[in-house]
Amino acid sequence: MKETIHIAKQPLSEQLHDGKLSVLQRYCLKVLGTRSFSALFLYETVTLLFAGIPGSLGYALRRLGYRFLFKRAGAGLILGKGLTLRHPAKISFGQRVAIDDYVMLDASGVQEGGIEIGDDVIISRNCVIQGKTGPVRIGNRADIGCNVVMASVSGITIGDAVLIAGNCYLGGGRYFLTHPDQPVMDQGCFSRGPLCIGDGSWLGAGAIVLDGVSIGKGCVVGAGSVVTRDLPDYSIAVGLPAEVVQVRKGGVPA
Repeated sequence: MKETIHIAKQPLSEQLHDGKLSVLQRYCLKVLGTRSFSALFLYETVTLLFAGIPGSLGYALRRLGYRFLFKRAGAGLILGKGLTLRHPAKISFGQRVAIDDYVMLDASGVQEGGIEIGDDVIISRNCVIQGKTGPVRIGNRADIGCNVVMASVSGITIGDAVLIAGNCYLGGGRYFLTHPDQPVMDQGCFSRGPLCIGDGSWLGAGAIVLDGVSIGKGCVVGAGSVVTRDLPDYSIAVGLPAEVVQVRKGGVPA
């Protein structure tokens, strides 16, 4: 049994309606993580002018304007339209990263680490990558399909050359169920630890990987599978919950 990690998290409703702060201050803290007026002016100007512009002109303008919002933006960055950002100063990109339309990158819950994306990474349309209370690191040459959700509670690490097909869900936390007479959402959250996916692995469409799971290198997870426990290197796992049905030998299918 893995260690239970208690998660301290302020409810979103309290963040949005903190009476000690003005509406503008609450907005700045939620979206940018700072009360700086200059940071707010830059963010609002860039998103207003460039976020929705289609075609090659939009790509060119977003590459020029958005780079000032990020912690680091490598050469060759491609940003699709409709990009949603939270705490962009905690987000860093390597070289030649491509982000498709309507992606959300949210580092607002991360105290240290933020979201770090390596070189030659592709993130497809409608993905949500969220550092709820833990960081996210995506290795070089990762290819992430449409509608993938990563919800990092204790940390998510994606290795190099990992394929994640569309509609996968990674991470998330868990709620205590101690008091049946109380709403689940009021009983507090916990996690089983960081989620890690090893180099060269492949998650099939719609796969779910729970927090605390470590998937070894070169693994294959079948479409629609739910991974609830660690997988050793070169495993092929399918089912609900996922079970190892085969082990790849020498890095090629057995």
